[in-house]
Amino acid sequence: MSKREFTLSTEYRYNRRSPMRWIASHVLRYPYLPLLAILVTILNNLGHSYIQVYVGRALNLITTPGWETSDLTKIALGAASMALVQGVFGLARNYSTEFLAQRVERDTRQELYLNLLGKSQSFHGRQRIGDVMARATNDVRALNVMFSPGLMLIMDSVIGAVIPLILIGQITPTLLLAPGVFLILFAITINNYNRQLKPVSMAMREQFGEMNAGLAEAIAGIETVKANVQEGYEWRKFTHNARTFRNHFVRQGEIQALYWPMLMFAIAWAGGFMHALFLWRAGNIDLGQVVTFMGLMGVFRFMTFISIFSFNLAQLGLAGAGRILELINTETDLDENSSGAAQPIKGEVRFENVTFGYNKTPVLKNISFTVKPGQTVALVGQTGSGKSTLTSLINRIFDTDSGQVRVDGLDVRQWSMESLRSQISIIEQDIFLFSGTLAENIAFGRADASPDEVEQAAKQAQAHDFITGFSEGYETKVGERGVTLSGGQRQRIAIARAFLTDPRILILDDSTSAIDSATEDQIQQAMRRISRQRSTFLITHRLSQIRWADLILVLKGGELVDQGTHEELLQRSLDYRKIFAQYEE
Repeated sequence: MSKREFTLSTEYRYNRRSPMRWIASHVLRYPYLPLLAILVTILNNLGHSYIQVYVGRALNLITTPGWETSDLTKIALGAASMALVQGVFGLARNYSTEFLAQRVERDTRQELYLNLLGKSQSFHGRQRIGDVMARATNDVRALNVMFSPGLMLIMDSVIGAVIPLILIGQITPTLLLAPGVFLILFAITINNYNRQLKPVSMAMREQFGEMNAGLAEAIAGIETVKANVQEGYEWRKFTHNARTFRNHFVRQGEIQALYWPMLMFAIAWAGGFMHALFLWRAGNIDLGQVVTFMGLMGVFRFMTFISIFSFNLAQLGLAGAGRILELINTETDLDENSSGAAQPIKGEVRFENVTFGYNKTPVLKNISFTVKPGQTVALVGQTGSGKSTLTSLINRIFDTDSGQVRVDGLDVRQWSMESLRSQISIIEQDIFLFSGTLAENIAFGRADASPDEVEQAAKQAQAHDFITGFSEGYETKVGERGVTLSGGQRQRIAIARAFLTDPRILILDDSTSAIDSATEDQIQQAMRRISRQRSTFLITHRLSQIRWADLILVLKGGELVDQGTHEELLQRSLDYRKIFAQYEE
């Protein structure tokens, strides 16, 4: 079981050791559905096969002198009843299999989504969004199609082969020669067919994810693409991926074109007919039994024909299951520690000899400092000195490689992840807004917030005026990622969201960079009012914000080279004076 940052207590436990076991554990969650499907499939095939028996009996009857119409009527009614059995139970088979397919798809989608929510930030940072979306949509959908019609047709074919064999054996065991040889050869060739098809099916799913990932990146970065006149490059990259995807389809078609079972069935059918005629001529069977035998041999035709499609659907489903399971089973870095400390945070933050790096490359080295509850801390330093990374260790976006980050005296790993993060707010320069209303975005961290509370938070963030300037006010729909708003408007919405959640620790990562000076002054006044009640970390180039910090941390090359107040650092720190002079410029 991999670590996760978020789980639900009601989550069903699946066997994730292999794709086959994982699929089986999904099916066994609803054991009555596969059992029902098998039962009704047996009855469906019994009905279909017994129609051939009644046809043979009818032929024997009408070739017998003095036959009665009432006897033929009984046989016709028998055949009609078998046709009714076939139709009714065929419908039941389709319904039960479709219900199972839909439930497996639903459960798989829920399992994958919950698992993605529980993965760490470092995991998501390594993923390509387009590929993840391909797995969450097409690969999950492939599981549905694998069951219905894929596995439904395979199950129907297997049972549809066993029942005719039993009925043929009841005529005379000698007639089992042709169907027996055919089924052995069919098993050999279908195994070879699946062996060739499996790598192609996997390559198709992988290439679809690659193509989808490239498309998603190009659309998400369309502004950059157009600004650098790279439309042609993106087009060539996409067509290359699409051509590769097409080639896999062509290869699949080549494998299917060399499908031998249909030819073998035709030979077996002709050979069985000849064999039956020899037995009839020898007096071992009657003419009606010859017709019954040929009818039962004809049942194998559907199984042979449909196998070219059903096994392909099964292979695509297994390939999709493998890709989904690969994502689910990928180890994440952090654990939610649901039994950890869950209590109100006072706001003391202490770093004790903290070292951290990405991919074994140190970013922070031996950092130590203490922030008292209610203090405002400014982090200054050149780009790449580790300021944002340092704040990401407080709410466990990442965990330290060595040393400890303590909140209220407890190592952050001893806190419940939910309790810790719910009391810490981060406002970054690159603001993410969801596709919803402005009110929903402000209240994202507090779903129970009243409209008055949302409006009050917006006023503190200096967002109320521009919001009411829209025709729909707080019910104005925001485009995906907030593209319908300016950078300053998005930042003010994020600040309002932070004001509303009332965090005990507030982290502002260059959060007013897109806001004009007059509006920034008003927001700062509101921040000063709320920062007296909480610990605040500021990452900013604005001198007006740095000056009023209680503590300033000076970072250089991932090391904490000095700390103190603005006046203290101006007097003793050459590094701070250089940074301060650059900020002034």
